[in-house]
Amino acid sequence: MPPIAFWICWVIDQLGTLAALFAFVHALLQRADAYAAADRKTKPLWLAITGGATLIMGLTGFWGNGTIFWLAGMVASLVYIVDVRPKLIEVQRGGRNW
Repeated sequence: MPPIAFWICWVIDQLGTLAALFAFVHALLQRADAYAAADRKTKPLWLAITGGATLIMGLTGFWGNGTIFWLAGMVASLVYIVDVRPKLIEVQRGGRNW
């Protein structure tokens, strides 16, 4: 049986890849004009960023030679999730602040 460190890295790898996939699907489902209204980059650019991140994270791994690429993909996905996604939601809901 592999050591516990293997399983911890495997879980981090899988959860990170799922987060990147979530970011890509969310970017795909949003209106293109919402990106401009939220003063963020264009929809095709965010699709390329999150799609590329998902692909890289799926092909490499949290361990081994692809770690730096995996981490770059994770950062790109998290930027979308914590910065772009909330702005898109706010713009599409009408910017209510309650």
